[in-house]
Amino acid sequence: MDPVRTLLDRLKTEARHLQRAAKRIEPSALVRLRKLPELRGLADDALQQTLQRRHCLSVVARELGLSGWSHAVAVLSRPETEDFGTLLYPPGCSAHWNIWSASYDEARQIRSEHGGYLLPYKHQFVIVDRDFIDTLGLDPEDDDWTRIGRDWPRAADLIARQRLCAAAVRSRMRSTASAR
Repeated sequence: MDPVRTLLDRLKTEARHLQRAAKRIEPSALVRLRKLPELRGLADDALQQTLQRRHCLSVVARELGLSGWSHAVAVLSRPETEDFGTLLYPPGCSAHWNIWSASYDEARQIRSEHGGYLLPYKHQFVIVDRDFIDTLGLDPEDDDWTRIGRDWPRAADLIARQRLCAAAVRSRMRSTASAR
């Protein structure tokens, strides 16, 4: 089975659950939905009448650090994606050692000199250590890191990057769910 399709289906299921919870006027669902500017000021009944699945998909994507559903689909399914949002830089990771660069070539050079893992952050790049990877909920010893050359933006093996991306999304979803 296609890991990307499976992951997108899981996110769609999460959006369906969110929509059902909002229809039942569950406070936690309404709080999540009101993070969208177009739903922020609506009363509960107006939110229920306005609510569409696209709103729920957008919330699920934003909770992953992506700008919306189409961005989530692009990040998860297109190898040429240049903007990974903040998927790989969730809350709690800023306390770790990391080096920032606006230039991919500079970041790649720094990583080759100092080691670590090269990750994207929106349109920038960050070199991180194994503790950062662990905080992401990923195994720093996973063979897929070697397969991609520890270089997420220009991965040598795109299938390996997809597997790591799926693991990162699952980890992010777990941490988002436990924070609710």
